[in-house]
Amino acid sequence: MAELHKTGGKVALYSRDCTPFFRAKRPKSGRKLLCARPSAYTARLPSMEETQLKRTPLFDTHTALGARMVEFGGWEMPVLYSGIAQEHHAVRQAAGLFDISHMGEFLFDGPDALKFLNQLLTNDLAKLEPGQGQYTLLCQEDGGVIDDLYAYRLGDTRHLLIVNASRLEIDWMWIKAQRNSRHKSLQLEMNDRSGDLAAMALQGPKAAKIIASVFPAAAELRKNQIAELEFGGATAWVSRTGYTGEDGFELVVPSEHAAALWDKLMSLGQALGLLPAGLGARDTLRTEAGYSLYGHELTFDTTPIEAALGWAVALDKPSFTGRETLTAQKQDGVSRRCVAFKMTGKSAPPREQYKIFSADGTDREIGEVTSGTQSPSLGCGIGLGYVETAHAKSGTGIEIEIRNRRFPAEVVKRPIFQKPG
Repeated sequence: MAELHKTGGKVALYSRDCTPFFRAKRPKSGRKLLCARPSAYTARLPSMEETQLKRTPLFDTHTALGARMVEFGGWEMPVLYSGIAQEHHAVRQAAGLFDISHMGEFLFDGPDALKFLNQLLTNDLAKLEPGQGQYTLLCQEDGGVIDDLYAYRLGDTRHLLIVNASRLEIDWMWIKAQRNSRHKSLQLEMNDRSGDLAAMALQGPKAAKIIASVFPAAAELRKNQIAELEFGGATAWVSRTGYTGEDGFELVVPSEHAAALWDKLMSLGQALGLLPAGLGARDTLRTEAGYSLYGHELTFDTTPIEAALGWAVALDKPSFTGRETLTAQKQDGVSRRCVAFKMTGKSAPPREQYKIFSADGTDREIGEVTSGTQSPSLGCGIGLGYVETAHAKSGTGIEIEIRNRRFPAEVVKRPIFQKPG
């Protein structure tokens, strides 16, 4: 039976093994093609039970704090508590605490777990020592991105993947399909632990001081390191990672311990300026940092090379899914690139799907905004988007069409916002 999945504003039809029933072949230009041929399969629309929003173990905590709740990736999540700007500045100046329990956790163990994962992921997991993690991507054979994620090497044979909420089911289906079709002989166990774990992110310049009061060893972690620690008699994974452009930590605990850990961190951090923070601030922070978001900068129709994520693609690995396409793109170049930009004049904030034009007098449309917002730190509009490669160099002038008027902007290096010094 087929299922409909909505990604990036589009609906894609998938079989049980998560393979698209039909997809137009990617043109070398990287532009999207529509497929006119109807599927021979019947799509099953989800029932009311399937579309009911899920709630994290911290839902009651959020409502008690007066959070405004919204739908995100099938979950009912807090978009703000005190206000997006206030929460944003708290993370930049002190610390913010985010509920990220909607994200997924996959565990792999066994003598062939590393070999299996390295065949699926673009980065090289073999370069990690136990206790280290790396940003990586899961791609199709044509290089299209299934998801971007974090992979951790917990031990010699144990590995943990942290995946996006909106991609959790698709990722798991895809991984299982690869295991069952191509890697049956490998010795490993796979477990989706997403249903019994909760996660939160403590981010900001004072995060290390706060976390040291709960997990003294965590404050000694270096960037991208992870440790298995103890909280309330249970195992907690604590990593020095984040999605805000600030120093910080991401913590994974059994669901039944989530509220106690949240309350303890908030209690200890309140005097240091710690605030609960929602999805609104998380988005403005990640945009200022120039980080990609699946469904915006990343989709089935974009590749890591086009998305300026080539640094997370280990082309020196002998093989992995998508390697042939990505190697060719690296060698031959691509016709479009994902860039960061900043508005240079007074304007309303840029938004997703706004058109991008050249500023060289040719009056030509050259791309599209994929993420846009008003930067609380810079006080101007900023964004990410795809443009023709000839216009992707930092310092290039472009124009963003906002409400049928064009406003000047400039391609800039990432991060868009960088603290002085």
